[in-house]
Amino acid sequence: MNFGTYLARSARFWPERPAVLFGSSVLSYRALEERSNRLAHALRALGLQRGDRVAIVSPNRPEIVELECALYKLGLVKVALNARLAPAELADALANAEPAACIAGPQHRAMVQDIAESVPGLRRFIALDGASRPEGWADYEALLAAQPATPLREAMRADELAVLHYTSGSTGKLKAAMQTVGNRFASLRKVIMGRMQAGPGDVLMLCGPITHASGMFIQPMLFQGATVLLMDRFQPAEILQAIERHRVTMGFFVPAMIHALLAEPTLKDRDLSSLRLLSYGAAPMSPARIREAWAAFGPVLAQGYGAAETTGGVVGLSIADHARAMSGERPELLQACGRALGEADVQVLDEAGQPVEGEAIGEICVRGPDVFAGYWRAPELTREVLGEDGWLRTGDLARVDAEGYIHIVDRRKEMLVSGGFNVYPREVESVLAQHPAVYEACVIGVPDEHWGEAVKAVVVLREGQAADAQALMDFCDSRLAGFKRPRSIDFVAALPRNGNGKLSRKDVREPYWQGRQRRVN
Repeated sequence: MNFGTYLARSARFWPERPAVLFGSSVLSYRALEERSNRLAHALRALGLQRGDRVAIVSPNRPEIVELECALYKLGLVKVALNARLAPAELADALANAEPAACIAGPQHRAMVQDIAESVPGLRRFIALDGASRPEGWADYEALLAAQPATPLREAMRADELAVLHYTSGSTGKLKAAMQTVGNRFASLRKVIMGRMQAGPGDVLMLCGPITHASGMFIQPMLFQGATVLLMDRFQPAEILQAIERHRVTMGFFVPAMIHALLAEPTLKDRDLSSLRLLSYGAAPMSPARIREAWAAFGPVLAQGYGAAETTGGVVGLSIADHARAMSGERPELLQACGRALGEADVQVLDEAGQPVEGEAIGEICVRGPDVFAGYWRAPELTREVLGEDGWLRTGDLARVDAEGYIHIVDRRKEMLVSGGFNVYPREVESVLAQHPAVYEACVIGVPDEHWGEAVKAVVVLREGQAADAQALMDFCDSRLAGFKRPRSIDFVAALPRNGNGKLSRKDVREPYWQGRQRRVN
């Protein structure tokens, strides 16, 4: 059981077809197979053994795809870290994962170097684009050049760890979802079974970080002989130009990206007729924006709902579902996240663990081969979400209609989603609390047409202290990743409390969400 088997097959079927496009570079299937084989030999020569963890910190680039393929071939564990993490967050993740090796792009080498001494066992470093690499760092291309391109594959069990997928944690620390080999194969099957069927000639554009949700689509594309077009940044005009130039057939975007494309003045001048599927996810999108996108891009929209804990999407709203809503047959479907995908068993359960009926509200729960193995080195946190009955508790509250469409109404916990990224209020509050003028802060998500939800802080200042909103936002800049920083700050004399004297976040949120049926945007 190894993804390397299928890459070798694709390289035999379509050797000269492009597997990965990036800027002006083209990586064929033959080259991807050979280079990932060389990298696998190089990692083994460095002393890495099956089950060892390998971290990568870099914006999108083809080497991340090569690395993923090489790690699968050797039975190594991918620790893909968001390139937007602040230094303290990166340090926490590396200390938690304790990787045996780290591969970093030019923008992150100095940061990794500063952190490395505090990470037990991390003594092997590989530099991408290593012309000015620090002492002790190996050069990526030199490593590959010194090794053979002969196949190297380990037979893997379904229960072996394949990926540590880091996401924000409710305690203010990053947590790692343990995705097994079996989880990843289940994710591949559900993509091929319906969410994103493809083949030679298809081009999938990925704009978001492939260390995050976007990366879930890479192996299914390579399995099917399609081409992955990687973008290293999101600039709306450049994205539209690339769709036209490369005749992109499919894309995966978070809603904030679609909002930006709709606002781009050059949209009307571009030929986007090659698009047959524009999948959006990682955050909800308002019905008004969906209708606008349908008009602009055509009948190509599909939505996915999932998480790192479900190894990607487990619920989907198909193009046909969108068409039903647009026709007026069931317009309310634009506020649904869809129906179960693939092999996942998705139910909305009440407090007693029974399926809800009618308009009753329950929690979305998932079980099946794509549900993760738990959180790395966090057994108590694992027990909170994975019961002995095998159900994963997502924390999302929803109802189910007569046709099985799931409609999310709120979140059980306080997490918010901004631009497709999870943000936990306590994490932001702990940073604000470090400012000498802040007595107390409550962080919430507020409706935002661009980001879905924007991070807002409601702050009580210390008596006799002064600070304006910009000063507090600047304070957060070096301490939090960009997507976690407050986009606005309001000041109040006191925050509301419940009968037990605890902060009532619900009451803080209420004024900003008045008049809205859904308390997520």
